[in-house]
Amino acid sequence: MKVLVVGPGGREHAIIRALQRDPSVETVEAAPGNAGIARDVLCHAVDAQDGQAVAALAAERSADLVVIGPEAPLAAGVADAVRAAGIPVFGPSKEAAALEASKAFAKEVMAAAGVPTAEAVHAAEIDQAAQALDRFGAPYVVKDDGLAAGKGVVVTEDRAAALAHAEACFQAGGSVVIEEFLDGPEVSLFVLSDGEHLVPLSPAQDFKRIFDNDEGPNTGGMGAYTPLDWLEGYTETHDDGVTRDFTQIVMDRVAAPTVAEMARRGTPFVGVLYCGLAVTSRGVRVVEFNARFGDPETQAVLERLQTPLGQLLLDCATGSLGADRQLTWRDGYAADVVMAAQNYPESPRKGDVITGVEDAAALENVAVLHAGTATDDDGSLVTAGGRVLAVVGTGSTLAEAVDRAYAGVKRISWPGAQHRTDIASKALAGEIQVGYRAGGSTSESGDGVVVSGSAPAETAPELPGWIHVNSGKVRELYRPAPDSPWADQSVLLMVATDRISAYDHVLEPGIPDKGIILNQLSLWWFNKLAEAGIPNHVVSTEVPEQVAGRAIIVQELDMVPAEAIVRGYLTGSGLAEYRETGTVTGIELPAGLTDGSRLPSPIFTPSTKAEQGDHDENISFAQLQERLGAACTLQASTDGADLARRVRELALNIYTLAEETAREAGVILADTKFEFGLDADGILVLADEVLTPDSSRFWPAEEWERHVAQGKPQPSFDKQYVRNWLTSEASGWDRASGQVPPALPSEVVAATRERYLDAYRRLTGSDLQL
Repeated sequence: MKVLVVGPGGREHAIIRALQRDPSVETVEAAPGNAGIARDVLCHAVDAQDGQAVAALAAERSADLVVIGPEAPLAAGVADAVRAAGIPVFGPSKEAAALEASKAFAKEVMAAAGVPTAEAVHAAEIDQAAQALDRFGAPYVVKDDGLAAGKGVVVTEDRAAALAHAEACFQAGGSVVIEEFLDGPEVSLFVLSDGEHLVPLSPAQDFKRIFDNDEGPNTGGMGAYTPLDWLEGYTETHDDGVTRDFTQIVMDRVAAPTVAEMARRGTPFVGVLYCGLAVTSRGVRVVEFNARFGDPETQAVLERLQTPLGQLLLDCATGSLGADRQLTWRDGYAADVVMAAQNYPESPRKGDVITGVEDAAALENVAVLHAGTATDDDGSLVTAGGRVLAVVGTGSTLAEAVDRAYAGVKRISWPGAQHRTDIASKALAGEIQVGYRAGGSTSESGDGVVVSGSAPAETAPELPGWIHVNSGKVRELYRPAPDSPWADQSVLLMVATDRISAYDHVLEPGIPDKGIILNQLSLWWFNKLAEAGIPNHVVSTEVPEQVAGRAIIVQELDMVPAEAIVRGYLTGSGLAEYRETGTVTGIELPAGLTDGSRLPSPIFTPSTKAEQGDHDENISFAQLQERLGAACTLQASTDGADLARRVRELALNIYTLAEETAREAGVILADTKFEFGLDADGILVLADEVLTPDSSRFWPAEEWERHVAQGKPQPSFDKQYVRNWLTSEASGWDRASGQVPPALPSEVVAATRERYLDAYRRLTGSDLQL
């Protein structure tokens, strides 16, 4: 077959080299190529983004297959023009390439397909961006919504820098996607698709920052390696008894649902779906999708591919991939190191003469792939872009592959050349771990390291008829699968786990039966409050058997991005603020109050809603009004000030009813937090869980007055018992240290469980049937 490869970079050089190893490929040509590609194949001076010109060239050269490498031609519709000319093309249509061209569109597709990813906000103006940054907190993640060659992402602890990046995108006429930060190491997985069937390549890891130790600005990638030994233990065993490895987990949860959703929309995805993934403490999450091979991962991955590439890509282009396609790989490892021009990634210098390429390529198991290269008038090889070359080493071990790549790098030079010296270093040192992590956070990096506190991986159970979409601190969320009886309804399955969190850390171990206790107590309250006319999100308790008792099917709502806290008694963070200022979130209180004092009337003290690892922050009512007024996730017709007033009124109403009910049962409801959402009609609906020991402080009424008089903390039937142990000398943990808390002792676990059960007994008047 004759193949035309479109594109000028290192990815295209790697594809061409792999195609030349395929016996079925007669000739390979490139448009426009680069100086290194021109040494291997015939190159044509054609604009890669001109669809008609590329299609005409393919027809003129009698190409049997066109392979489009970069994202810009795909977004420009070059694949459509080639297909219209009747020539098979490996690369998605312009509509399908929107998975990369628009991050907002990709989020929309992932939501529809139930693909787990970071929570995000699409912002088109500065106030929306500022609100979103405050919603997610640091580290701040801001992504240019359009194509940016891998450099449109800013991850920073500096809010001003994050906002400046958003403003720069707005001034350029674009918009941004602002996301929650995902912890854990990142993985790249290429999945080939013929529009229906899929086959994965080997997972790889790249290095995005310009400098060692993942410092400096993002780039298009400074190196990569494959395979990833540290992923070998990442498996899931499901009810069918089949154990799935990392790649199959991604295929089942990410790639297959995404491609199926694209087909459902009438825009089948044909080409390579680049799945950029984070292996977080809550499971695999999608960082981004690309609609083409990633650079520099492609250079390493294709160096190991033994399956003939030409026939593989042609089968994708012609819908002939098949359901059970298997690939073969060369033994060993591959690693590549990118050499970049001076001043990259800002304003790379061009025209510097490159020497030593032939010497490097002559080394055993070393290949030099060109990206930003050209020849000058004297015929010398010169720099012509930011990332100039990738030197690939292969070997029987990862260390051998890395050493060979760096041996090649040492042979090559030009003025101002730069490269990272730590590609795969953490993997070689055995420092990369994956799995569930009890709190803490990791730095954003190409091979982020899970530090202390590691525990065996915890993954959400696979449930028939449901697709897992998100893990919270203590809950798992699922969407209906396409074949589910709930598929046409806007509902979620909310599963309460036995995890327990405190001070922004998920603790180890969990509390046995906690999920069932909280779920059943919430249902008891939901039913009682419904009698008073307060709507809630519960749709059904008919849930899969595996999560019976601890799960409910709920209405999907447009959630209010704040927690509605009501305090009837003074304690906790409210007491701390009162002692300093005489106020709680700006509300003045009478003098002389002590720990446990009953307030003259309940007060509404909202807070921000934090994700795992972030911190809730108390805010004033005025700040809540501003927050809801700028919240772009809420319905466009919603007035922020009015919504804040509605939230306050309903929260105070619920607290008053619940406080009277609890007092009649011999329990004092000191304070509590509620979460609300808006339904399709704009009605404010009570959501999440309600009035449980996780979200409320419950005190025994018979001891309250005595403890207030003595100035002693109140005994409790809630999570405060765990907080007290964590901050005691017995735990040995310093909350301000930044370290992961220690494991809870068995006696604390048992005592916490009994307190939760006691709260249920006292409030409902009956024992919980476990």
